[in-house]
Amino acid sequence: MLFEVLVTLVVLVVSVKVWNLTTSGRCHSTRSMKGKTVIVTGGSAGIGLHTAEDLVRRGARVILACRNLEKAYKVASQLKAQASQGGEVAVRRLDTSDLNSVRTFAKEILDTEKHIHVLINNAGILEPPEKVMTNEGLELTMATNHFGHFLLTNLLLERLKQSAPSRIVNVSSLFHTLVSSLDLNSLNFEKEVYRRRVPYNRSKLCNVLFSLELARRLEGSDVTANSLHPGYVKTDIMDSELGAQTNIYLAVSDEVEGVSGRYFIDCKEVKTSKLARDKDLAKRLWEVSEKAVKLRPEEKFC
Repeated sequence: MLFEVLVTLVVLVVSVKVWNLTTSGRCHSTRSMKGKTVIVTGGSAGIGLHTAEDLVRRGARVILACRNLEKAYKVASQLKAQASQGGEVAVRRLDTSDLNSVRTFAKEILDTEKHIHVLINNAGILEPPEKVMTNEGLELTMATNHFGHFLLTNLLLERLKQSAPSRIVNVSSLFHTLVSSLDLNSLNFEKEVYRRRVPYNRSKLCNVLFSLELARRLEGSDVTANSLHPGYVKTDIMDSELGAQTNIYLAVSDEVEGVSGRYFIDCKEVKTSKLARDKDLAKRLWEVSEKAVKLRPEEKFC
């Protein structure tokens, strides 16, 4: 009996794996990215790495924005060896949980890069077991996954507009659908008990709402903003490659040229949760986020 159960479990796992490999959406675009500059946060591992790898092969200048510089430089060397069509790789330090790091990174980019054609806000963490607050008074998961990317995008927005047509890609998650309500006065758990899973799910909802409001503010600018769920992602190479496909699709595909404020899974547009479609909530989240990251008047470009 035990043997039969084990066999059944193995068959189930293999079946899920095969289903994933055969049905997961793939980016079929052959578009060259030669002459384009792309920033990938968290680009030294997982889907960020495979996103960067694909874009370098297409000829893009890819900037890996990472916390661990030693790891990022090793990855950069590997990517350079695979580069074709004139693809380039640069490394810059960025910790999205640290707003000072975000500002330093943004200044370096603005000082050295004349163009930014694609910004992929990919870096993210799962929540720690216990509540951790950053030096700026933000909950660590929310700081890393939402607030840091919110600030970064705003700081680079003028350059993105100057480089139009350009794209902003925000990596969210299907887990945003598990959030039933959002108290904007307690984004950092000021008024509630910290619980596992809640911070991550909340941050992913904020990614979608941020994209929605950003798209509205960018109407007519030829800069688009979309969010996505990367799909079934594990740590092995094949799953990370598959998880990167929607990232790549939104960065390069002609099919989404001019498309903005949408949410994608497996390279297809799908509906978000009802809460994530709340335009008023998205607008109010933007306003709260501006205050949380202390966005200055001269840093507002939309």
